[in-house]
Amino acid sequence: MAFVEGLRCRECGHQYPAQALHVCDFCFGPLEVAYDYDAIAKVISPERIAAGPQSIWRYADLLPVDATAPVDLGAGFTPLVRADRLAAELGLGELWIKNDTVNPTGSFKDRVTSVALTKARELGFKVAACASTGNLASSVAAHAARAGMQSVVFIPHDLEAAKILMAAVYGGQVVAVEGNYDDVNRLCAELTSEYPDFAFVNVNVRTYYAEGSKTLAFEVAEQLGWTVPDHVVVPVGSGSQLTKIHKGFHELAKVGLIHGDPSEIRVSGAQATGCSPVATAFAEGSDAIRPQKPSTIAKSVAIGNPADGWYALDVVRQTGGGFGSVSDDEIVEGIRLLARTEGIFAETAGGVTIATLAQLARSGVVRPDEKVVAYVTGNGLKTTDAVAPHVGPTATIQPTIESFEREVSLEDRGR
Repeated sequence: MAFVEGLRCRECGHQYPAQALHVCDFCFGPLEVAYDYDAIAKVISPERIAAGPQSIWRYADLLPVDATAPVDLGAGFTPLVRADRLAAELGLGELWIKNDTVNPTGSFKDRVTSVALTKARELGFKVAACASTGNLASSVAAHAARAGMQSVVFIPHDLEAAKILMAAVYGGQVVAVEGNYDDVNRLCAELTSEYPDFAFVNVNVRTYYAEGSKTLAFEVAEQLGWTVPDHVVVPVGSGSQLTKIHKGFHELAKVGLIHGDPSEIRVSGAQATGCSPVATAFAEGSDAIRPQKPSTIAKSVAIGNPADGWYALDVVRQTGGGFGSVSDDEIVEGIRLLARTEGIFAETAGGVTIATLAQLARSGVVRPDEKVVAYVTGNGLKTTDAVAPHVGPTATIQPTIESFEREVSLEDRGR
C-alpha cells in the first residue's frame, strides 16, 4: 500500500482516499486506483519480481493491497503457450495462448478475487459476496473459504450445472436469481447499501478487484522476456479485463520494466453474437452501447449492459484493433480447434476468443507479421454441456484386434 496514492475518477479526475468506493460523488464516473509510479520504479526490477512467488503476488508492488498476508490460492503465473499448429491453421505467424484454464478454480477470476478479498479483509469486511455468471462465484467461494470468511454469491438461475456445483462445494451461500446476469448485478448493487458488512467484489470493492486483471499483462511481458506483443485478443463481458490488460502494459513502461512501446500494442475484443453490445457499437461506429438481452452458450461473457463497455470500445479504437462477434456454432468450433491443435480445453469464453481470432485473421485485422497473444480465460470442464452434443467415441468395437482394425482408421484418429 506504500505506492497507492488513492482513488481517482476516470471521468473528472476527482481524488478519493483508498477506501471502499467505486463511483465518483461528483460525476458518477467509475474510480480507479492511482499509484506513485516514480516510487515504484525506484524499487521494482525483473530480479525482484523473479524472486517473488509463482503467482500474481510477484507483482505486489503494482497491486493496491498490503501483500504481506494475501488471500491466496496460488492464482496466476499461468503458461504462455507457443501455438504454432493453431497459427498454421489460421494463417498467422507468431501466436501465443495465455492459458488461464489452469488457475485454482479454473478461470482468470482467481486473479481478481485474490486482490479483492485481500483488500476486503484489510477494510474490515466480514462477508465476501458477488454477482456472477459462474466463474466469479466459484472463485469468491473458494477464496472466502481460504480466508475464513463467510460467502454469499448470486448467480443467474440457469447457469451451467458444473459452475453451480463448483460454487456450492466450498460451503458458502449460493443464491440463484430468476433472471439474467444484469438482473443479478442490479440486485447486488441494491443490496450493497442494505448490507454494509458485505464486500461485493464487483460492486463496492470493484475498484480494487479490477486491478487483478493487470497481472495478465504483467505475466505476458515477463514470459516474453520483458517485451510486448504486437496484438492481443481478449474476451469481453463487462469490458474490465480488456481495459486492465491495456493499463497493465502501460504501467510496465511507466516503471521501466519493458522493452518496446506499449502504445504500439493493438488490442482486439471478442464477443458472442448472442450478447455483443460492444462489438455492435464498434461495427456501427457508434459511441452508444445499447444493452442487449443475452442469448448465447457463452454465459461467462453474457453481460448485456457492460459496466466498462465504453472504455473497452475506446481502447480498441485507440489502438487500431478490431472487435469480433461470433455465433454459438463458431464458439463450439473454436473450442474444438484449440483443443485439437494445442491440447487446451477451454470453456465457451475461450471459444469466443479463438473463433474471434479466426474471424479477425480472415479479415486481415490480425496479421501474419504480428506477435499475437490470445487470452483463454476458463477451463472447458466448466461448460461441457456446450460441446457434449458434438463429441464422443469415434468408434465402438469388439474387444478384438480384428474389430479395431476394421473400425478404426489411423489416418483419421483424433479428428
